[in-house]
Amino acid sequence: MIRRAALLTAVAVLATACGSGDTTTVIGRADSGKLTIGIRYDQPGLSERRLDGRYVGFDVDVARYVANELGVKESGITFKEARGAARESMLENGEADLIIASYSITDARKEKVAFAGPYFETGQGILVRFTENAIQGPESLNGRTLCSVKGSTSAQKVKADYSKGVTLEEYGQYSDCVIALMAGNVDAVTTDEVILAGFAAENPELLKLVGKTFSKERYGIGVPKGDAESRDAVNEAIEKMISSGEWKRALERNVGPSGYEIPQPPQITEKS
Repeated sequence: MIRRAALLTAVAVLATACGSGDTTTVIGRADSGKLTIGIRYDQPGLSERRLDGRYVGFDVDVARYVANELGVKESGITFKEARGAARESMLENGEADLIIASYSITDARKEKVAFAGPYFETGQGILVRFTENAIQGPESLNGRTLCSVKGSTSAQKVKADYSKGVTLEEYGQYSDCVIALMAGNVDAVTTDEVILAGFAAENPELLKLVGKTFSKERYGIGVPKGDAESRDAVNEAIEKMISSGEWKRALERNVGPSGYEIPQPPQITEKS
Protein backbone atom coordinates (compact mmCIF):
# COMPACT_ATOMS: atom_id res chain seq x y z
CA MET A 1 0.00 0.00 0.00
CA ILE A 2 2.85 2.37 0.87
CA ARG A 3 4.55 1.67 -2.46
CA ARG A 4 1.28 2.19 -4.32
CA ALA A 5 0.65 5.50 -2.56
CA ALA A 6 4.18 6.67 -3.36
CA LEU A 7 3.71 5.73 -7.02
CA LEU A 8 0.42 7.59 -7.27
CA THR A 9 2.01 10.66 -5.68
CA ALA A 10 4.91 10.56 -8.17
CA VAL A 11 2.48 10.26 -11.09
CA ALA A 12 0.47 13.22 -9.80
CA VAL A 13 3.60 15.36 -9.43
CA LEU A 14 4.73 14.46 -12.95
CA ALA A 15 1.32 15.26 -14.42
CA THR A 16 1.33 18.65 -12.73
CA ALA A 17 4.81 19.41 -14.08
CA CYS A 18 3.80 18.49 -17.62
CA GLY A 19 0.44 20.24 -17.50
CA SER A 20 -0.61 23.86 -17.32
CA GLY A 21 0.44 24.43 -13.72
CA ASP A 22 3.07 27.10 -14.47
CA THR A 23 1.01 30.14 -15.35
CA THR A 24 4.02 32.42 -14.84
CA THR A 25 5.18 31.74 -18.40
CA VAL A 26 3.48 32.31 -21.73
CA ILE A 27 3.88 28.69 -22.79
CA GLY A 28 2.44 27.61 -19.44
CA ARG A 29 -0.63 29.77 -19.97
CA ALA A 30 -0.88 28.47 -23.55
CA ASP A 31 -1.51 25.00 -22.10
CA SER A 32 -5.00 26.24 -21.24
CA GLY A 33 -5.66 26.73 -24.96
CA LYS A 34 -5.93 30.50 -24.62
CA LEU A 35 -3.63 33.48 -25.21
CA THR A 36 -4.12 37.24 -25.31
CA ILE A 37 -2.09 38.90 -28.06
CA GLY A 38 -1.63 42.63 -28.49
CA ILE A 39 -1.84 43.89 -32.09
CA ARG A 40 -2.41 47.17 -33.89
CA TYR A 41 -5.89 47.91 -35.19
CA ASP A 42 -5.00 50.61 -37.71
CA GLN A 43 -2.26 49.40 -40.06
CA PRO A 44 -3.55 48.25 -43.46
CA GLY A 45 -1.58 45.27 -44.73
CA LEU A 46 0.03 44.63 -41.36
CA SER A 47 -2.62 44.60 -38.69
CA GLU A 48 -6.13 45.95 -39.00
CA ARG A 49 -9.49 45.48 -37.31
CA ARG A 50 -12.13 45.69 -40.02
CA LEU A 51 -15.58 47.17 -39.49
CA ASP A 52 -17.04 43.68 -39.49
CA GLY A 53 -14.80 42.74 -36.57
CA ARG A 54 -12.33 40.63 -38.56
CA TYR A 55 -8.60 40.92 -37.89
CA VAL A 56 -6.43 40.89 -41.02
CA GLY A 57 -2.82 41.56 -41.96
CA PHE A 58 0.66 40.09 -41.86
CA ASP A 59 1.13 40.61 -38.12
CA VAL A 60 -2.22 38.92 -37.52
CA ASP A 61 -1.13 35.93 -39.59
CA VAL A 62 2.13 35.76 -37.63
CA ALA A 63 0.16 35.88 -34.38
CA ARG A 64 -2.10 33.02 -35.44
CA TYR A 65 0.82 30.91 -36.66
CA VAL A 66 2.86 31.40 -33.48
CA ALA A 67 -0.14 30.76 -31.24
CA ASN A 68 -0.91 27.55 -33.12
CA GLU A 69 2.68 26.37 -32.66
CA LEU A 70 2.29 27.02 -28.93
CA GLY A 71 -0.84 24.86 -28.91
CA VAL A 72 -3.50 27.59 -29.11
CA LYS A 73 -6.04 27.46 -31.91
CA GLU A 74 -7.42 30.60 -33.54
CA SER A 75 -10.60 30.32 -31.47
CA GLY A 76 -8.47 30.55 -28.31
CA ILE A 77 -6.81 33.85 -29.23
CA THR A 78 -8.06 37.11 -27.77
CA PHE A 79 -6.75 40.07 -29.75
CA LYS A 80 -6.32 43.30 -27.84
CA GLU A 81 -5.37 46.68 -29.26
CA ALA A 82 -1.75 47.58 -28.51
CA ARG A 83 -1.11 51.24 -29.21
CA GLY A 84 2.46 52.45 -29.45
CA ALA A 85 2.87 53.91 -25.97
CA ALA A 86 1.08 51.04 -24.20
CA ARG A 87 2.98 48.02 -25.51
CA GLU A 88 5.53 47.68 -22.71
CA SER A 89 2.96 48.18 -19.97
CA MET A 90 0.61 45.58 -21.49
CA LEU A 91 3.32 42.95 -21.08
CA GLU A 92 4.43 44.22 -17.69
CA ASN A 93 0.97 44.19 -16.11
CA GLY A 94 -0.27 41.00 -17.78
CA GLU A 95 -2.82 42.57 -20.14
CA ALA A 96 -1.21 40.65 -23.01
CA ASP A 97 0.84 37.47 -23.24
CA LEU A 98 2.57 38.51 -26.47
CA ILE A 99 2.82 41.74 -28.47
CA ILE A 100 2.93 41.42 -32.27
CA ALA A 101 2.40 44.97 -33.39
CA SER A 102 5.14 46.30 -35.73
CA TYR A 103 7.18 46.40 -32.52
CA SER A 104 10.71 47.58 -33.30
CA ILE A 105 13.46 46.02 -31.20
CA THR A 106 15.40 48.71 -29.30
CA ASP A 107 17.79 48.67 -26.36
CA ALA A 108 15.49 50.97 -24.39
CA ARG A 109 12.53 48.63 -24.82
CA LYS A 110 14.64 45.61 -23.92
CA GLU A 111 15.08 47.10 -20.46
CA LYS A 112 11.37 46.45 -19.87
CA VAL A 113 10.45 43.48 -22.11
CA ALA A 114 12.07 40.59 -23.94
CA PHE A 115 11.89 40.10 -27.70
CA ALA A 116 11.76 37.06 -29.94
CA GLY A 117 12.79 37.44 -33.55
CA PRO A 118 13.08 39.59 -35.50
CA TYR A 119 10.39 38.25 -37.80
CA PHE A 120 10.49 41.20 -40.22
CA GLU A 121 12.83 44.04 -41.19
CA THR A 122 11.93 47.35 -42.82
CA GLY A 123 13.07 50.98 -42.83
CA GLN A 124 11.60 54.34 -41.89
CA GLY A 125 9.88 56.31 -44.65
CA ILE A 126 7.92 59.48 -45.37
CA LEU A 127 4.29 59.73 -46.56
CA VAL A 128 2.96 62.97 -48.11
CA ARG A 129 -0.02 64.19 -50.10
CA PHE A 130 0.06 63.18 -53.75
CA THR A 131 0.31 66.83 -54.86
CA GLU A 132 3.29 67.55 -52.58
CA ASN A 133 6.56 68.05 -54.51
CA ALA A 134 8.80 70.01 -52.13
CA ILE A 135 9.19 67.20 -49.60
CA GLN A 136 11.47 64.51 -50.97
CA GLY A 137 12.85 63.01 -47.79
CA PRO A 138 13.49 63.68 -44.09
CA GLU A 139 16.05 66.41 -44.79
CA SER A 140 13.39 68.62 -46.48
CA LEU A 141 11.04 68.90 -43.51
CA ASN A 142 12.39 72.10 -41.90
CA GLY A 143 9.51 74.48 -41.32
CA ARG A 144 6.98 71.69 -41.88
CA THR A 145 4.74 69.72 -39.53
CA LEU A 146 5.47 66.02 -39.20
CA CYS A 147 3.10 63.52 -37.64
CA SER A 148 3.81 60.24 -35.91
CA VAL A 149 2.25 58.14 -33.17
CA LYS A 150 2.74 58.76 -29.46
CA GLY A 151 5.42 56.45 -28.11
CA SER A 152 7.11 56.03 -31.49
CA THR A 153 10.73 57.06 -32.03
CA SER A 154 10.22 57.85 -35.73
CA ALA A 155 9.51 61.59 -35.59
CA GLN A 156 12.19 62.22 -32.97
CA LYS A 157 14.75 60.56 -35.26
CA VAL A 158 13.86 62.97 -38.09
CA LYS A 159 14.21 65.99 -35.80
CA ALA A 160 17.48 64.79 -34.28
CA ASP A 161 19.24 63.61 -37.44
CA TYR A 162 17.74 65.42 -40.44
CA SER A 163 15.52 68.48 -39.88
CA LYS A 164 15.92 70.25 -36.56
CA GLY A 165 13.37 72.88 -37.63
CA VAL A 166 10.51 70.41 -38.07
CA THR A 167 7.42 70.70 -35.88
CA LEU A 168 6.29 67.40 -34.41
CA GLU A 169 2.70 66.30 -33.87
CA GLU A 170 1.77 63.09 -32.08
CA TYR A 171 -1.53 61.27 -32.50
CA GLY A 172 -2.94 58.13 -30.92
CA GLN A 173 -2.99 56.02 -34.09
CA TYR A 174 -1.39 56.03 -37.53
CA SER A 175 -4.83 56.35 -39.12
CA ASP A 176 -5.28 59.63 -37.20
CA CYS A 177 -2.03 60.93 -38.70
CA VAL A 178 -3.14 59.95 -42.20
CA ILE A 179 -6.50 61.68 -41.78
CA ALA A 180 -4.69 64.81 -40.57
CA LEU A 181 -2.38 64.60 -43.59
CA MET A 182 -5.23 64.36 -46.08
CA ALA A 183 -7.01 67.25 -44.32
CA GLY A 184 -3.91 69.44 -44.60
CA ASN A 185 -3.35 69.69 -40.84
CA VAL A 186 0.12 68.14 -41.10
CA ASP A 187 2.57 68.03 -44.01
CA ALA A 188 3.94 64.51 -43.70
CA VAL A 189 3.69 61.29 -41.74
CA THR A 190 6.64 59.15 -40.77
CA THR A 191 6.92 55.60 -39.56
CA ASP A 192 8.09 52.32 -41.07
CA GLU A 193 7.77 52.26 -44.85
CA VAL A 194 5.80 49.00 -44.91
CA ILE A 195 3.11 50.65 -42.75
CA LEU A 196 2.98 53.77 -44.92
CA ALA A 197 2.78 51.63 -48.07
CA GLY A 198 -0.49 50.18 -46.83
CA PHE A 199 -2.05 53.62 -46.47
CA ALA A 200 -0.71 54.74 -49.86
CA ALA A 201 -2.19 51.63 -51.49
CA GLU A 202 -5.61 52.43 -49.99
CA ASN A 203 -5.47 56.04 -51.25
CA PRO A 204 -3.25 56.04 -54.37
CA GLU A 205 -4.74 59.26 -55.77
CA LEU A 206 -4.25 61.16 -52.51
CA LEU A 207 -1.04 59.86 -50.93
CA LYS A 208 2.48 58.80 -51.94
CA LEU A 209 5.77 57.66 -50.46
CA VAL A 210 8.82 59.87 -51.06
CA GLY A 211 12.55 59.33 -50.76
CA LYS A 212 14.44 56.28 -49.63
CA THR A 213 14.26 54.53 -46.30
CA PHE A 214 16.60 56.05 -43.74
CA SER A 215 16.72 53.63 -40.85
CA LYS A 216 16.62 49.91 -40.13
CA GLU A 217 13.67 48.66 -38.12
CA ARG A 218 13.61 45.08 -36.83
CA TYR A 219 10.18 43.86 -35.74
CA GLY A 220 10.20 41.54 -32.76
CA ILE A 221 7.53 39.69 -30.82
CA GLY A 222 7.28 41.14 -27.34
CA VAL A 223 7.48 38.59 -24.51
CA PRO A 224 7.38 39.32 -20.75
CA LYS A 225 10.88 40.05 -19.49
CA GLY A 226 12.58 37.05 -17.93
CA ASP A 227 10.45 34.45 -19.73
CA ALA A 228 13.34 32.91 -21.69
CA GLU A 229 11.61 29.57 -22.20
CA SER A 230 8.68 31.18 -23.98
CA ARG A 231 10.96 33.38 -26.07
CA ASP A 232 12.78 30.26 -27.28
CA ALA A 233 9.46 28.63 -28.19
CA VAL A 234 8.32 31.73 -30.10
CA ASN A 235 11.64 31.84 -31.97
CA GLU A 236 11.15 28.23 -33.03
CA ALA A 237 7.68 29.12 -34.32
CA ILE A 238 9.05 32.06 -36.35
CA GLU A 239 11.77 29.87 -37.87
CA LYS A 240 9.21 27.24 -38.80
CA MET A 241 6.93 29.85 -40.40
CA ILE A 242 9.86 31.07 -42.50
CA SER A 243 11.15 27.63 -43.51
CA SER A 244 7.67 26.35 -44.40
CA GLY A 245 7.11 29.19 -46.87
CA GLU A 246 4.09 30.51 -44.97
CA TRP A 247 6.01 33.66 -43.94
CA LYS A 248 6.48 34.68 -47.58
CA ARG A 249 2.94 33.69 -48.55
CA ALA A 250 1.53 35.79 -45.71
CA LEU A 251 3.49 38.83 -46.88
CA GLU A 252 2.42 38.33 -50.48
CA ARG A 253 -1.23 38.14 -49.41
CA ASN A 254 -1.20 41.17 -47.17
CA VAL A 255 1.52 43.54 -48.37
CA GLY A 256 2.23 42.41 -51.94
CA PRO A 257 -0.81 44.15 -53.51
CA SER A 258 0.57 47.56 -52.41
CA GLY A 259 3.61 47.10 -54.67
CA TYR A 260 5.93 46.84 -51.67
CA GLU A 261 8.89 44.64 -52.52
CA ILE A 262 8.91 41.49 -50.40
CA PRO A 263 12.27 41.33 -48.55
CA GLN A 264 14.31 38.33 -47.59
CA PRO A 265 13.43 36.82 -44.20
CA PRO A 266 15.59 38.04 -41.32
CA GLN A 267 17.92 35.99 -39.14
CA ILE A 268 16.78 35.32 -35.58
CA THR A 269 19.09 37.26 -33.26
CA GLU A 270 17.09 37.73 -30.04
CA LYS A 271 17.96 34.56 -28.17
CA SER A 272 18.46 33.51 -24.57
